[in-house]
Amino acid sequence: MAGDGTWQVSGSIAPDAADLLRLFIPLQRTPSFVVGQIGQSLDGRIATLEGHSHYVTGPADIVRLHRLRALADAVVVGATTVELDDPQLTVRQATGHDPVRVVLDPGGRVSADRVVLTRASGTTLLLTGPDVSPTAANTEVEHLTLATTTTEGHRPRFAPDAVLQVLASRGLHKVLVEGGGVTVSQFLAAGALTRLHVAVAALIIGSGRPAFTLPPVARLDEALRVPTRVFRLGDDVLFDLDLS
Repeated sequence: MAGDGTWQVSGSIAPDAADLLRLFIPLQRTPSFVVGQIGQSLDGRIATLEGHSHYVTGPADIVRLHRLRALADAVVVGATTVELDDPQLTVRQATGHDPVRVVLDPGGRVSADRVVLTRASGTTLLLTGPDVSPTAANTEVEHLTLATTTTEGHRPRFAPDAVLQVLASRGLHKVLVEGGGVTVSQFLAAGALTRLHVAVAALIIGSGRPAFTLPPVARLDEALRVPTRVFRLGDDVLFDLDLS
């Protein structure tokens, strides 16, 4: 580790391997993190208007995502991601243990047949608002209720800090907020992320679901500009933003 706290790789090692070490060793060694994850097109879209997103980024970025899952204690997704993508949220493209799957469903929108609620192995935490009845019969799904907030024109939502407190109380301190764009944006706007991974593909969709939806700023000097590292992942480019 260098004097400024950054990791340096030296010696006889291939550039791709050096990048892997630079990207993942700090996350592996830290006792806790909250990493947000977005895969987007050049024009800032994560899916089409209909929600089709398989896949915006390429195979090398998918492997990176699975390595992140392997490092995490818990992987967090919102209800829309579960409904549209029906993800497994397991580690398949890398070596490691599956994280606890955490579904944020304040309004009770997630269907009972989704993979994260029916898959026999692995643990899922289903967080809903206090007035929502459980939708999963799988004994590996733990249903928890959490207070919600509602603003005009928006669905009910959870405070990101409250979600992280629930996870920490269960010993889940390394958290990957995987999607979708609204959920990652909420954690980002709340200052709850320690890092943000934005993988950009050489793809122009032209319309669709935006990667980020944040409160408006009047001037560019109010915009988020933080220390960033850049990595090449096949045809994609990864921006690793330090928000700590």
